Amino acid sequence: MAAEWDYIIVGAGSAGCVLANRLSADGRHKVLLLEAGPRDSSFWIPMPVGFYKLLTSKTYNWGFVTEPEEGTGNRAIATPRGKTLGGSSAINGVLYVRGQPLDYDTWSQLGNRGWSYEQVLPYFKRSETYTNGGDDSRGTDGPLGVTETTEHHELLDAFVDAAEAEGFPRNADYNNGDQEGFGYYQMTARNGRRVSTAKAFLHPAMGRANLRVETEAFATGLLFDGRRAAGVAYTVRGERREARAGREVILAAGAVQSPQLLELSGIGDPAVLQRHGIEVRHALPGVGENYRDHYGTRMRWRITKPITLNELTRGPNMVKEAIRWFITGQGILSYGAGAIFGFVKTRPELETPDVQFHLAHASYADAATRKLEKEPGMTLAVCPLRSESKGSIHIKSADPATPPAIRGNFMADPIDVAAIVEGMKIGRRIAEAAPLDPYRAFEMTPGPDCRTDADFEAYARQTGQTLYHIVGTAKMGPPTDPMAVVDDRLRVHGVPGLRVVDASIMPTLVSGNTNAAAIMIGEKGSDMILEDARA
Repeated sequence: MAAEWDYIIVGAGSAGCVLANRLSADGRHKVLLLEAGPRDSSFWIPMPVGFYKLLTSKTYNWGFVTEPEEGTGNRAIATPRGKTLGGSSAINGVLYVRGQPLDYDTWSQLGNRGWSYEQVLPYFKRSETYTNGGDDSRGTDGPLGVTETTEHHELLDAFVDAAEAEGFPRNADYNNGDQEGFGYYQMTARNGRRVSTAKAFLHPAMGRANLRVETEAFATGLLFDGRRAAGVAYTVRGERREARAGREVILAAGAVQSPQLLELSGIGDPAVLQRHGIEVRHALPGVGENYRDHYGTRMRWRITKPITLNELTRGPNMVKEAIRWFITGQGILSYGAGAIFGFVKTRPELETPDVQFHLAHASYADAATRKLEKEPGMTLAVCPLRSESKGSIHIKSADPATPPAIRGNFMADPIDVAAIVEGMKIGRRIAEAAPLDPYRAFEMTPGPDCRTDADFEAYARQTGQTLYHIVGTAKMGPPTDPMAVVDDRLRVHGVPGLRVVDASIMPTLVSGNTNAAAIMIGEKGSDMILEDARA
């Protein structure tokens, strides 16, 4: 069959929307973008605080959960993934964190040419307009709006004061290459409204004659011409369709579904494929392996004053705040998943921070449903930054509609255990510092009975959740790495015409929320694809 498109992109998420924009920009290439979810038309998507609703939405969230594992209390842990234009950037907590230069220099040191911090920094800059100034490490004319949290609050200010009282520095811009310290988070937002990658990159491009976007288009497998990837099979509301690509098929379905689609198409570990009756087209044992995520736990305090989101989001006040946000983009509805950041070293010999804090002046009565408590509360999430614990994501069936098995293997590595325990101790120390005396009533969880390292570890294992930063399941690496899935130009080893361009290519975790890095991967990946097309 003749090719209908030059490029087919599977997945309109953080990287996929960038790819669709950049590959179609000069009008020379015909681009098809397939997204399994609906249009990004929810009332909650533009509202930063709307992630409370979206992370449990059955319409805009795939609703994945991990397999129960002994190391985390045999719990099925929620693992949300966006299912709409913009992908997870449309339902996440809108926090913008690039990570540390060390992260990308490590990728380069592992044999991935072109991925050092110095080499990826131009792509971070190209994508953003940072509205709070900054130095020459920040972008000023990109499509992605990035701004500091605009709504400051006395309790949040007091927490930063408390951190400073305990010897931790303030940091005006943790995204300029120096991450350590405390302050207000930066957000992918403009005028108090979420800027997803669909909003920033895709919507402005959708009028182009050479770009077609199909929603509710669920990819079921790849098509081949001999060894070469030649297209995608998919369904739209039950109707089976096929599309052919003359140049490349690009998987940008995310770190859960990109490896799933590879395995469904016969690319992966032969043992996994044969177990489900799938013919082995190309053996790549690293597909679905190297799964990493940020696993953290939450500490909560009761607050003495009725000034937290627990009370401010109820009754008439909520109506008033909704009107305020709709008119001005300001108020409590403009908050993201955390207002205050903290990046700290848990050991003095470390070169860079190894633990991240997210502080919110709110507390959940039920973390699963994100229902807030009625009494005033404060929550501090504590998370090791560069997890050494590795799990896997593999198909459970040859049926594309069956979700894959997500095995986190969280807290398997002693480094992760030590980091989360020490991080919780530091968090408690800050919360008990003098600047918070007027606000702190008592620690609710883990509570005063939690004193020993074993106590902290047990609490983290029984209560921890992922931060939904799934990466690594199609890792980038040289041909000498037997577990590498893609090379440093994101081409799948041994399968011409096929690339993976999303968070699954990360060989290791970045130090913080992963959306910014996924956008950078889309930017750099699109440049490499266009360079190869010209060559």
